[in-house]
Amino acid sequence: MPLFPSIRAMKERLGRSSSNTSLPTRPIERGRTPNEARLNLYPACSISNTTTVVKPSPGHIKLYSGQYYAACTLGGLLACGLTHTLVTPLDLVKVRRQVDSSLYPSNIRGLRHIYRHELGLRGIFTGWVPTFFGYSAQGSFKYGWYEVFKKTYSDLAGPENAYRYKTGMYLAASASAEFLADIALCPFEAVKVRMQAGIPSPYKGMTDGLQTITTAEGVVGGLYKGLYPLWGRQIPYTMTKFASFETIVELIYEKGLPGKKSDYGKAAQTGVSFTAGYLAGILCALVSHPADVMVSKLNAYRKPEEGFGEVVRRIYKDIGFLGLWNGLGVRIVMIGTLTGLQWMIYVSAFLGGFERSHADSGQDYFKIFMGFPTTGGPAPPSKKEVAQQ
Repeated sequence: MPLFPSIRAMKERLGRSSSNTSLPTRPIERGRTPNEARLNLYPACSISNTTTVVKPSPGHIKLYSGQYYAACTLGGLLACGLTHTLVTPLDLVKVRRQVDSSLYPSNIRGLRHIYRHELGLRGIFTGWVPTFFGYSAQGSFKYGWYEVFKKTYSDLAGPENAYRYKTGMYLAASASAEFLADIALCPFEAVKVRMQAGIPSPYKGMTDGLQTITTAEGVVGGLYKGLYPLWGRQIPYTMTKFASFETIVELIYEKGLPGKKSDYGKAAQTGVSFTAGYLAGILCALVSHPADVMVSKLNAYRKPEEGFGEVVRRIYKDIGFLGLWNGLGVRIVMIGTLTGLQWMIYVSAFLGGFERSHADSGQDYFKIFMGFPTTGGPAPPSKKEVAQQ
């Protein structure tokens, strides 16, 4: 017995046939095996007379348009705000061990102690609200302005120089973007560090912390007193993060994986982004850790009216060079995870079609890590672009 409907049954079911085509027929079998198709459940569909093919037309964001920069800003907000909030327990232990290295013998024991003696899960997430708002603001500024500065500096340099000195472009754009992003982050970071360093927390919440600090010390003297060391921590961190990520992605596709980047789907590209992000995060932690210790110490111990240089010298005298590396292990785990997850969220949420700006590229859409080509860097300039330079 046949497994599929006969030609005659299909014609009768559809109620139409082509007058120009003579189709062979066969008698309809009266019996039916258990595996034979049931026409009332699986009606046949004719494609022979179809003259119009309807293609999906998904919306694509034009590269370097207003929508593009808005999408980059939103992607940065989600990537940084969510991931930093997720690792708040690790950040809490790190801050306390940086302020007092003898407080907990290890990170795990520190988390256990906080969980048992400081309101359980709520205790180990101390400071999550200023963390979420602060790093959401910082992420939106960092990723959004990075794209603006990268485009601006590349246009000033011209296509050939932008490709030749692409690492320099990444470094300059990321440093400029982080300079602005830290201005948005600094007030929230001040509240977060004080909430986490105090046992118990000196504030009822983020709003109470902002009001208390502003009333007692002023906006600049209280909320922004850690801006210089924050720049010292975050600008090298972000320069390393963007430039090393771009370079590692490029190396993975060129040296580590067979075939071309276009041979891999979104899942594989997301895996590459997480791996590259984690490795870049390790480098970020090493570059920025001494400044991170200073940020924690300064927000916890800076005296009123004490100058920045004076407090830095006093802290360094107290802890020495080795003290600048307190909490490095937990920060490597934290920053590696953070950076890997940030790029993974960035790619998963926004890896799609952006209109390619190079007309001679031969590809219809520019798949991008929210501003980064999935190849890890910009395409070489075309002859037309070089001629126009």
